[in-house]
Amino acid sequence: MSPEVRWGTLDAEFTAWLRERSDEQLKALVTARPELVTPVPAHVDGLAARMSTPSAVGRALDRLDRFALAVAETLSVQAEPVPCDALRALLLPALPRPATAPAAAAGTGAETPDELVETAQGLDPALGAALERLRMLGLIYGPDRALTPAPGVTEALDPPAGLGPPAAEVFRHHPTEALEALAADIATETTPSEAVEPADPAEARSPRARVAGLLGDPVVVERLLDHVSAQARAALDELAWGPPSGRLPNARREVSIAAAQSPIEQLLARGLLGATGEESVVLPREVAMVLRGGRLHRDLSPTPPPLDGIQRDRSLVDRTAAGQAFTFVRTVEELCERWSVDPPGVLRAGGLAVRDLKRAAQLLDLPDWEAALVIEVAHAAGLIASSGSVDGEWLPTAAYDAWRVKSTEDRWAVLTSTWLTMDRAPGLVGERDDRDRLLNALHPDLRRSAAHEVRGRTLAVLAAADPGVAPAVESVLARLAWDQPRRRGPFRDRLAELTLREAEHVGVTGLGALSVHGRALLRATGPAEALRPLLPKPVDHVLLQADLTAVAPGPLTSELGRWLALAADVESKGGATVYRFGDASIRRALDAGQAADELIAMLERHSATPVPQPLRYLVSDVARRHGRIRVGTASAYIRCDDPAVLDELTADRRAVALRLRRLAPTVLASKTSRATLVDSLRAMGYAPVAESLDGDVLVTRADARRTEGPALARVQGGGGPEPEVAAAAVRAIRAGDDAHRAVRGPAETPAGQIPRSPATATILALQEAIRQGARVWIGYLDSQGHATSRILEPARMEGGYLTAYDETRAAIHRFALHRITGVADVN
Repeated sequence: MSPEVRWGTLDAEFTAWLRERSDEQLKALVTARPELVTPVPAHVDGLAARMSTPSAVGRALDRLDRFALAVAETLSVQAEPVPCDALRALLLPALPRPATAPAAAAGTGAETPDELVETAQGLDPALGAALERLRMLGLIYGPDRALTPAPGVTEALDPPAGLGPPAAEVFRHHPTEALEALAADIATETTPSEAVEPADPAEARSPRARVAGLLGDPVVVERLLDHVSAQARAALDELAWGPPSGRLPNARREVSIAAAQSPIEQLLARGLLGATGEESVVLPREVAMVLRGGRLHRDLSPTPPPLDGIQRDRSLVDRTAAGQAFTFVRTVEELCERWSVDPPGVLRAGGLAVRDLKRAAQLLDLPDWEAALVIEVAHAAGLIASSGSVDGEWLPTAAYDAWRVKSTEDRWAVLTSTWLTMDRAPGLVGERDDRDRLLNALHPDLRRSAAHEVRGRTLAVLAAADPGVAPAVESVLARLAWDQPRRRGPFRDRLAELTLREAEHVGVTGLGALSVHGRALLRATGPAEALRPLLPKPVDHVLLQADLTAVAPGPLTSELGRWLALAADVESKGGATVYRFGDASIRRALDAGQAADELIAMLERHSATPVPQPLRYLVSDVARRHGRIRVGTASAYIRCDDPAVLDELTADRRAVALRLRRLAPTVLASKTSRATLVDSLRAMGYAPVAESLDGDVLVTRADARRTEGPALARVQGGGGPEPEVAAAAVRAIRAGDDAHRAVRGPAETPAGQIPRSPATATILALQEAIRQGARVWIGYLDSQGHATSRILEPARMEGGYLTAYDETRAAIHRFALHRITGVADVN
């Protein structure tokens, strides 16, 4: 028997209930729990077995909100199937009371009938929805008159609602003599109303059963509590709502009621605490229920907590988010352009050095965490990648060239879709891991499996708020804790806070509220189209000024923006970006292969004002001096047609470190590298250019350095399978179940020639049969190459294989698509 079946006993009633579910209900099941059809079970029995495994039950429970989980926990602690009315009565005490409670009831602590009716009326809709969801997920089954947890649910929820084990389990390994003395002490101190006696007479004679029976009587427990001190009662109150266990030195000490001195010894002597180890104690479940006043849960709300926050103007939210989206796209483009010319190195352990991150942040005029976010998203989108594991560099990829020619809204959609689904946590850059190692940007250790799920959940919470409302962080965390209580924790809260911060920066939210294009991104319904009308219109001109600056009156077109980033340096950003031209920036443009006339022509074409004379002089002067000195590879050499320039250079004290040696009147040799020599000469005020071995000038083009990006392994957003896949899986399960139950014999193959058809027609016919749920006749080549006929009910097709029920063999098989000779209809 498989491990799936061994864990827990498969309930035949559950399997029969599952078999009676309609196809639509099974489709909803496998859509909500996609792990159940990976791979597709052979029949309903196999599906039921898989649903009962610990991992499958745990995943399903993790998807429940707090109220639905409380309903499941309440059912799991009951020994018998529970009617819906009884379940409601069990949940009612834990619900909050209406705010308009009568004064008389408030004074006495009693509840009026009207108050109870109002509370019950608020519970009924939520209870009905919770039961429907639990049934849909296959966590409970049966009619409303007999609700029963599915196999494996009770074990997965143990202990439920913060309760400890029953008394019989707590005292299972205690010595018989100690249990006899404990039972006698309890019986002596209390007068039980009616102790709970086990059904088995043999168990009734055991001391453990007697202790469990005594503690199972609430009246006995109440009387025991009356005899302990206030300090002992306070210790129990700390354990009552969980966690129910604690550490205690010498927990298995022998102590009687008469000899008990400390508060803890008073509890041990009365069985109100039980030792489960040498240094651990636990609160028995029966005692906890008395301390809780018979309630399984505390402050249980059938509705999620409200999302409180600031009301924002919706149009202002959308415009603010659109501005952030535009800025984020341009920042990613600026990063890639910078790294095209001057790429940072790859650390030996992988990732980006801290100094390179700070340098990128300075160039982009961003804080370190925002620069890390830009870098991580660009890398996850495949726009930058490592050129090699040894002495590699972080370079743009060919995918960047395809990305940058798209419209701004399409580029934003690519980036934010990547951000939403990537499994990396950029907000952790700069922190230290559990081994006190620094987490660098682009390092493999930044992967977090829960990152994409938390992002989706957090944005879903923002989408649940009223339009224009910017929920407070505390409100968002409270809603997330209610939505998935089993997955809550400090780290997930931290990821949620990082998501809120990052969503503002990438333009998904504006002023803390979800934007219209952010909602479209979350629903995957055309985020680019939603963003397009909100984006500022790019301008194709600047205002040139006599102080060698250019003012961009708005966002520039991509072409003009890239050219200005090459020919000028950004001096300030804001409502209008100010660029400054200088010797270094003009030389950068000349190094990229542009001539002085081309630079002036570009300025005249894109300037709304005449080109100032100082700027013309600057371009002409830098161009005149540019390239007079040529640097090649000897180690390195310097060549200049004017010997006087070389005389000046050799006489310069700053050139001593270059170790220059004259080979000819117009040639100097150096032992430094060509790149170092070029940088040193530029630092001395010269304008050298590098040349190749053939004497040609090496042009530094921004798009000349590219690397191949790895195949993107993007994490999907966590949705279920496509409707067609779910329907095919249900048909396969049904077909396999029919064969499993009926044990029908093989069907006869049709007479005539084996079907033959082109490969494309075969694939299309099989896809149509899967969609229609139809039977088909195929020809199939076996492993020896012999052609055979098969009658199939196709279920799904993926990875070059067809999964189908083979009527000619009365079993489910996988067929290699390349061996199918053709497809024909079954008459």
